[in-house]
Formats: sequence, structure tokens, C-alpha cells
Amino acid sequence: MPVTATPELVLELIREHQLVEAAETLTADSPLFAAGLDSMAVMQLLLHLDERFGVTLDPPEMNHENLASARALGAFLAQKAGRMSHADL
Repeated sequence: MPVTATPELVLELIREHQLVEAAETLTADSPLFAAGLDSMAVMQLLLHLDERFGVTLDPPEMNHENLASARALGAFLAQKAGRMSHADL
């Protein structure tokens, strides 16, 4: 069973794969795009999210709001996981 995404785990993933400049200074509320998250890093992030958390983002979900920070992304992924688990019931 995949691990549930939290802002802290999303931040850990970003740091582990060095998806932005100065990843070690990021906080859960740091703006990811201002920290250097670009289109290539977004694609890498999406692959790592699928591998680690078993969740994929549909194209409309890949927006600045959901990818604004580790906190925003973690909250979105938790919400999506909740919707997916309720759909399975």
C-alpha cells in the first residue's frame, strides 16, 4: 500500500531528487516555482510522486495552485487520495 503524501514527505522527495535550487533551505511553505521548479522538474516530480505515493496528476491538476508549495501539493495529494479511496467503496 502506498504511503500517504504529507507536506513533509513531499519536501523530502524534492530535496532527495534536488528538483529545485537550494532544496535544503526549502520549507513546506516555500514557493516552489520561485525556488526554481521548472517544467522539467515538474515532470520529474510527477514521476517520483507516482513511484513513492502511487498517485498521478491529470493534466488539469498540474497547475500553479496545486504545485505552489510542498504544503499545497501534499494537501492536494491527500485530498485526491481521499477521493480515490471513497470511489473504491
